[in-house]
Amino acid sequence: MVYGERISIVYGSLKYTWNQTFQRCCKVASALNHMGVSNGDIVAALGPNIPELYELHFAVPMAGGVVSPLSIYQDATEVAAQLKLLEAKILFVDYQYLKLAVEALEIITETCSDFKFPSVVLMLETNPEAKTDADADRFSGYKTYASLIDLEPDSGLEIVRPKSELNPISIVFTSGTTGNPKGVVHSHRGGYLTTLAQIILNEMKAMPVFLWTVPMYHCNGWCFIWATAALGGTNICIRTYDAKFIFDAIVKHNVTNLGGATPVLSLIANANQKPLPFKVNIMTGGAPPPAHVVFKIEELGFILTHSYGMSEMLGPGTVFPWRLEYNSLSLQEQARTKAIHGLNHMLMEAVDVKDSETMESVPFDGFTLGEVMFRGNTVTKGYYKDPERTKAAFEGGWFHTGDIAVRHLDGNIEVKDRKLDLIISGDKKIGTVDVEGVLFTHPAVFEAGVVGKPDDELGETVCAFVRLKEGCEATGADEIIEYCRGKLPEYMVPKTVVFDNLPFTSTGKLKKAVLRERAKALA
Repeated sequence: MVYGERISIVYGSLKYTWNQTFQRCCKVASALNHMGVSNGDIVAALGPNIPELYELHFAVPMAGGVVSPLSIYQDATEVAAQLKLLEAKILFVDYQYLKLAVEALEIITETCSDFKFPSVVLMLETNPEAKTDADADRFSGYKTYASLIDLEPDSGLEIVRPKSELNPISIVFTSGTTGNPKGVVHSHRGGYLTTLAQIILNEMKAMPVFLWTVPMYHCNGWCFIWATAALGGTNICIRTYDAKFIFDAIVKHNVTNLGGATPVLSLIANANQKPLPFKVNIMTGGAPPPAHVVFKIEELGFILTHSYGMSEMLGPGTVFPWRLEYNSLSLQEQARTKAIHGLNHMLMEAVDVKDSETMESVPFDGFTLGEVMFRGNTVTKGYYKDPERTKAAFEGGWFHTGDIAVRHLDGNIEVKDRKLDLIISGDKKIGTVDVEGVLFTHPAVFEAGVVGKPDDELGETVCAFVRLKEGCEATGADEIIEYCRGKLPEYMVPKTVVFDNLPFTSTGKLKKAVLRERAKALA
């Protein structure tokens, strides 16, 4: 092993080398085989960004299984629905989420008499610095992750190679912004190619140090799990974090890379921290980050890579290609430019913006709206046990994202909204992203979300939900509206402003459906 003695994992004061991590994964894989896992069997996992969840992304495929990490930011009903769909043979559960798992399994018991329950394996705390009640009576009677390693011999595992690179390696769940989360099936080929894409897009060098602010359950950690291993890197595993922790960890461990959705960027940008002593690469995805957040992030010493993608492509689908001529722009204009979603990355076959009815490409004019569509080997194989939605998603030979975008003269795409989120006000179509971008530039605004509010005359009007920064509570709705009036066409200016906390999914995406219900109640 080239990097065998290099540190693979740091978790508090716990450290493993790559030799140790490989042996641990082999032992877990062997234990899974002894527990009945074979080709194609699903192994689910419910836990935060801990070493065990990292290892399962190797051990499960080594045993011939399919790994399915579940979001820890769900209620028992949501977890129950996912477990019922998966019919996993084994469920690994972190001790902090055992109650959630038990409640989910109880829900299944009440609604499904013939459900074959998974064997539950408990992942106890391994960070020596952590204060935990891991020896509590409520944990007795469960097989533990540590016991799988302790009881297995040091050798003897025959790693199960996939018969085809198109065989599934993982099932991840969508964020549920447009309804119930769907199980997205990804192949070994897709995981491999997306891993290579991440290495290239993020300019990851040999032996990187990756700080785990991206949830490992989200698109297999955007494939950074496998990318860090491929380069002999070090993983800084963490349960929770705040802005100070991020800055302290970066300096302490000489972090080279991290990632996160827009809420993570906002957390960093709004922190009262000094610029970093060295440059750090950070990737973001999901909703486009506001220009002022991009500006502040880079001012603090981060180099931002903005990618657009989704669960159906294991994270990144596009990347914005930086050109030398952009260096002549003002810093503010550079920040706004970086929020554009760009072009398909080199390992994604194609991205296009099409009229979803005619399947014709929209002109490169920067204002004609169409639906973003992808095609390539990094796109999902389909939705698990859902052939109808799979067929609809791939109508016409392209994957339909449901996102509305324009295509600029240089070919770059810029996402304006979800299909469901587009506001139709009279004869005008309003992209909520444009309005939110202006709201974010107001000095008092911390978070913002825009939806359509039902209106008898126009059909819908713009309704803005705003969370103010601490100490800015005196800011009123009239001030916000007037601020937007100077920066937007009149028909795009919010007619209603509501100050409230905003609801987000477990992957940091704004729950527009919840906001639409709130707006509807105001009508």
